[in-house]
Amino acid sequence: MSRTKLYGQIFDVEIIDTTVDGKGVARLNDKVFFVANAVPGDKVQIKVISKKRRFFEAKLENIISPSEYRTVPKCKHFGICGGCRWQHMTYESQLLFKEKQVVDQFERIGKIIAPHNKIERSPELFYYRNKLEFTFSTNKWHTNPDEPDLPVLGFHIPGRFDKILDIEECFLQSPPSNEIRNCIKKIALLHNIPFYNTRTYEGFLRNLIIRNNSKKEFMLILSVKYFNEQWIELITENIKKHFPQVVSFYIAINDKLNDSLDNVPLKKIYGVAKLSENIAGLVFNVSPKAFMQVNYSQTLNLYKKILDLANFTYEEIVYDLYCGIGTISLLLAQKAKHVVGIEYVDEAVKDAIENAKANNITNASFFSGDVKEVLNSKELLQNYKPDVIVLDPPRAGIHPDVIQKIIELNVKKIIYVSCNAATQARDINLLGGTYKVTYYQPFDMFPHTNHVENIAILENFSTKYDSK
Repeated sequence: MSRTKLYGQIFDVEIIDTTVDGKGVARLNDKVFFVANAVPGDKVQIKVISKKRRFFEAKLENIISPSEYRTVPKCKHFGICGGCRWQHMTYESQLLFKEKQVVDQFERIGKIIAPHNKIERSPELFYYRNKLEFTFSTNKWHTNPDEPDLPVLGFHIPGRFDKILDIEECFLQSPPSNEIRNCIKKIALLHNIPFYNTRTYEGFLRNLIIRNNSKKEFMLILSVKYFNEQWIELITENIKKHFPQVVSFYIAINDKLNDSLDNVPLKKIYGVAKLSENIAGLVFNVSPKAFMQVNYSQTLNLYKKILDLANFTYEEIVYDLYCGIGTISLLLAQKAKHVVGIEYVDEAVKDAIENAKANNITNASFFSGDVKEVLNSKELLQNYKPDVIVLDPPRAGIHPDVIQKIIELNVKKIIYVSCNAATQARDINLLGGTYKVTYYQPFDMFPHTNHVENIAILENFSTKYDSK
């Protein structure tokens, strides 16, 4: 049968693996099928819905025989939301396939064979996130074509910029996250405050970011298209009245065509300017836009592991690339001679400098700008020639120019932290024969999703390395 004639065909298959984006994998003769909401071990009936270059997308039609790894999802939005793609899998099986994902990508993409520990399980399986972002929209996602579009507040449907799933209850963030979101939606509907339309670019309410710290203090960032004092006061009064846990409330005026808050100024309506967080005995002040690991309890385990693996002797000079607000930098500074943090987000660098002062840490310096450009600073290298480099880049990984500069710096050790083992393995492979992975450790930072964090230790085996 030709590949084009497979569209709409129904087959009985067994799910044998998972993809990196959380779908089940099935094979039939020489054909590969990716099936959403399928679990390895399932025997299922699938319907082919599209053809890709190397595989077919298929819809799960019926479960003939469920896998031993399958369980009942806790959330009623599962299967549509797209956030917790593995909530239908037992937690033990989630860990099994996440670890397998890292090992497969290291061996296949990076050609890396190295010792590693089993994946570190998350201390909390629900209510573990300290940040969620929701979208207001007049375009509701529904399966009934006769159902009218209604104003909704929730998550984007995967693959759809214009359709939002109305979320009643999410199990990812601690209470009163759900209550706050539902309260703001209720106020908006009651007072006819217009929700944003992503097709016409009209409306007032755009996005709601809810952040919290380990003390369960909350910060809200409400993104709106323009300033309307009456509507903002209505929302503010109700938040103050019902949620004393909200200690900080910001408004972002965003009239751009996209939802990104980059270069969008924030206006503090009330409360503190930043949330404070205690990590391993250090206090960090977190700005509204600052990056912070979302799983606090597991972050403590992750950072402890980084400190253990660094094995510093108080003599090392460390470069922490993509340092954010300085969490790893300042933790390492307690064991190193000096730490240099580099970050392209200027606001994050200002936070890092303030956090160093707040913790009386004087052996840490922070620089903002493109990582490659900062690394080319002759003055920086004259003052601080690095022995160790710590990497914690975005999911896209490291630019090849930065990798080349790291090779030139010829440090004795690299500690590479990543939330994307595929780009991590690719980057390590690009480092060539100078460095060898001596150990790696996966961490489950995101239970019920297909995402996994990983630490890799790279040692310099080049004869050119100068230990000074």
